[in-house]
Amino acid sequence: MDPDYSGSVVTDYKKGGCVSGSGVSTGKLTYPVNGSITSPFGWRIHPIHGDSRFHSGVDFGVDMGTPIQAADGGKVTFAGWDDRGCGKTTIIQHGGGMTTTYCHQSTINVAVGQAVSKGQMIGKVGSTGDSTGPHLHFGVKKNGQPVDPMSYLKK
Repeated sequence: MDPDYSGSVVTDYKKGGCVSGSGVSTGKLTYPVNGSITSPFGWRIHPIHGDSRFHSGVDFGVDMGTPIQAADGGKVTFAGWDDRGCGKTTIIQHGGGMTTTYCHQSTINVAVGQAVSKGQMIGKVGSTGDSTGPHLHFGVKKNGQPVDPMSYLKK
């Protein structure tokens, strides 16, 4: 699906958003869930494997089935099983080299190629993959490199 550049996409872009795929990114991320951070970005002892590993996102401790919202508008580039430990995962491309990743979902409500809006429900929290219990692992990459999501989330 191509965006309508003669209509709403251009209007949104002129208001300060940036065009990304079929969705519109505002450049400011909102929290994907309301919850406490149970594991921050950076080096840590992995809770399952017991070794020191870099944690490429933040974990939000929330109940099983909590709705997950897209942190910004964009285009879904992955929606499925990630066998590197993330389990059911969604990745959204927002433009400007930014992507967001949502891991350990119980359900995924979007498909690859789909345009999503900021705040749209993309799935529900689960405990799939390498997980010690229900939570959302939320990651942000800028130009392919993991960055601390807390630097981009609105307070």
